[in-house]
Amino acid sequence: MNCTLSSISLYPGVPSNRKFPKHIITPLMAHSNTRIHSRKLPKNHRNPRQTKLPPNFGVNLFLKKPSADFDPFYTDSEDVEGEEGEEKEQNGDIVWDSEEIAAISSLFQGRIPQKPGKLYRERPHPLPLPHKLRPLELPTPKKHVKLASSRASICKQVYKNPNFLISLARDIKGLNKNEDVSVVLNKCARFLRKGSLSLTVRELGHMGLPERALQTFCWAQKQPHLFPDNRILASTVEVLSRHHELKVPFDLEKFTGLASRGVLEAMVKGFIKGKSLNLAWKLLSVAKNSKRMLDPSIHAKLILELGKNPDKHALVMTLMDELGRRDELNLSQQDCSAIMKVGVRLRRFDVVESLFQWYTHSGHDPSVVMYTTLVHSRYSESKYREALAVVWDMEASNCLFDLPAYRVVIKLFVALDDLSRAVRYFEKLKEAGFCPTYDIYRNMIRIYMVSGRLAKCKEVCREAEIGGFKLDKQTVEELLHIEKETKMGI
Repeated sequence: MNCTLSSISLYPGVPSNRKFPKHIITPLMAHSNTRIHSRKLPKNHRNPRQTKLPPNFGVNLFLKKPSADFDPFYTDSEDVEGEEGEEKEQNGDIVWDSEEIAAISSLFQGRIPQKPGKLYRERPHPLPLPHKLRPLELPTPKKHVKLASSRASICKQVYKNPNFLISLARDIKGLNKNEDVSVVLNKCARFLRKGSLSLTVRELGHMGLPERALQTFCWAQKQPHLFPDNRILASTVEVLSRHHELKVPFDLEKFTGLASRGVLEAMVKGFIKGKSLNLAWKLLSVAKNSKRMLDPSIHAKLILELGKNPDKHALVMTLMDELGRRDELNLSQQDCSAIMKVGVRLRRFDVVESLFQWYTHSGHDPSVVMYTTLVHSRYSESKYREALAVVWDMEASNCLFDLPAYRVVIKLFVALDDLSRAVRYFEKLKEAGFCPTYDIYRNMIRIYMVSGRLAKCKEVCREAEIGGFKLDKQTVEELLHIEKETKMGI
């Protein structure tokens, strides 16, 4: 017997015309007539989803394009709306939202299918460190080492070694008067090169042995690998001219035309060091007339020596003018300081200023001697404010003051009647460890007297007497006069 089931349907709202056998109808009718549950089953229980299989990790399903027929994460719109939220909270069942599904799918999108073969590759072991392989003993010496006893290595160590060349001069000095220098020089002839013996000749000149220097030069002339050499010739000429052992040729113009520049400069330097200033001036003038340009340092040395003699000031003026007309100057710091000092002595303040400006514009840093000379030059010219600007430049450049610098600066402050700065630099002088000279004491006494501070005058006088100085009569008379005026005023 067949019947139609109309009371219960798997899909509500859709009539079902399916026919069931008799043995199935009775339980269904009983189920429909009797209410076992007090409430209606929720939709997710009435319409259960198919359980999902775990994804196949060998194939990335999320990288494939989804088919239009089947969506594994499809959710009916009716399930999302209505009472679904409340029913999920009551029963505790898990339903994935679209955001959760997107998060889970993103975990599989970056996965790359593995290539066939070994899944677990073994990494090679790291290379051993060199310091761990090295034995604990000392490193082995090189197999191919040049022998230090070879002739080439000894020549390189000897022919320009100052200690060895100076020791040759000492050995020559220790010879007897009858012995020749060849006794010493023949032993080391194979190790010498051109220019080596010039230092030995100069050292013999410092020892006061011009004859031995000449013998050394004559021995070098006979050695084909040592001569001709302009350096040993210049050193020998300088030593002989310094000790007045050089015979000056009568025809200096012919000599200057044939001699090299190094020999001419060595001869002039020897004459200057030997105080033969007339010969040096004459040779310099002949070289100038022959249009032979010598080094400017020679002019500086001759200016310094001639400036000490008041009778030679005219020659000094001429040399300064010649030096100023030269296009290129190559003067050292000592040469500049020497010319500036002579310029102050001759009251050629323009030379001092121009030389200082040239030196600073050349990119050099002036020394304390140059600063002091410039301050003294402007002080002698009565340009006190300009001299004060130089003092501030010295302070800004962190220039360390020496005793002559303190003397000039204190003298400048006394001329400016600046008591506070004079006292400050007087204290700085003593803090630096210098002992004040008598002219510094006298200037401090004078500025205290002008300020009317008699007690400070007496204190400086006692300090000067303790230092071993005795006040001159003029200073003593001025102090007595101030004391009388003070008593009369009281």
